[in-house]
Amino acid sequence: MMLLLAGFWPGLTGAGALGLVVGALAGWPDRYTVPLGLFVAAGLLAAAALAAIVPGVAGLWLEGAALILPPYIAGCALGALGRHLVARR
Repeated sequence: MMLLLAGFWPGLTGAGALGLVVGALAGWPDRYTVPLGLFVAAGLLAAAALAAIVPGVAGLWLEGAALILPPYIAGCALGALGRHLVARR
């Protein structure tokens, strides 16, 4: 996994930055079903990647998605929090 982290750091940075922008533009969701669904999807992706269910190139894509989705979700949450704090003032 450290090899993936070393190879995918530009993608991780881009996913976090994209998440910040999307979260700042979209704001907090009205219902919490979508964020809950994203967290469940991230957990399922991580479980599938750790179990090494998918071999070969498709497994690499799965592990990359499992690695890139959490920074995107965290960026979305931070961007939405920033928008919420700025709008409060």
